[in-house]
Amino acid sequence: MATRSRTISYGKCFLCGKPFAKNTISRHLKKCVHEHDSSPDRPVRLFHLSVQGRYAPAYWMHLEIPASTTLAKLDNFLRATWLECCGHLSAFTIDNVSYELDTGMVDAMWKDIFGAARPTASMKTRLDRVLSVGKTFLYEYDFGTTTELQLKVVGERKGSPPQKEVRVLARNYAPVYPCIKCQQPGRWLNVWSGGYETYCDTHAKKHKDWDEAFLPVVNSPRVGECGYIGPRDESLLFEEIAPER
Repeated sequence: MATRSRTISYGKCFLCGKPFAKNTISRHLKKCVHEHDSSPDRPVRLFHLSVQGRYAPAYWMHLEIPASTTLAKLDNFLRATWLECCGHLSAFTIDNVSYELDTGMVDAMWKDIFGAARPTASMKTRLDRVLSVGKTFLYEYDFGTTTELQLKVVGERKGSPPQKEVRVLARNYAPVYPCIKCQQPGRWLNVWSGGYETYCDTHAKKHKDWDEAFLPVVNSPRVGECGYIGPRDESLLFEEIAPER
């Protein structure tokens, strides 16, 4: 579901906790990561990645990940944080090569029927084998109701390895969509409506199609698609609203 506003998107730096506009967060993070990193005895090479919805750019993240990590582990993170609903296939496209993960789901049949659109390779490939600073690449999850992401290697540095495989540096604040009935913040999407109408709790539960047509509004470019209801790991939730400026 594409976001409906062309206003500037704001997000939160997870290092210092302050809000920043999307078009300033990269510059801020270059300084902030050094201020919040100890001097490690054994520093590792780290890539700074920006990620956004290809057709919903108001949803975005900045990540730090060891350059030696595989595309498969980056895929795991993107699925867990923004995308996973039914175990669909996924693929990164880098320099016209498709690095794929076949989960055995039914959407594999399209490739079987029509053939691969480009040369293919395994997601077991390390990031530093195919990526460098300035490289832009694409990611797709689900080859039926597809969610597409655009990623870029914003920078790299030597520093402490993240405690988990991926370190979140910043994320967009959750967009606010008003209820079509009362203008209160919408919590639910009527996915049977052509425009994905948003409803508050009260009006959604009064709707005649409440039992079948509604999915929750979540802070993800996959909102409203397939059966997506948000990350299963609550620690990956980020539904904070931008503070008033």
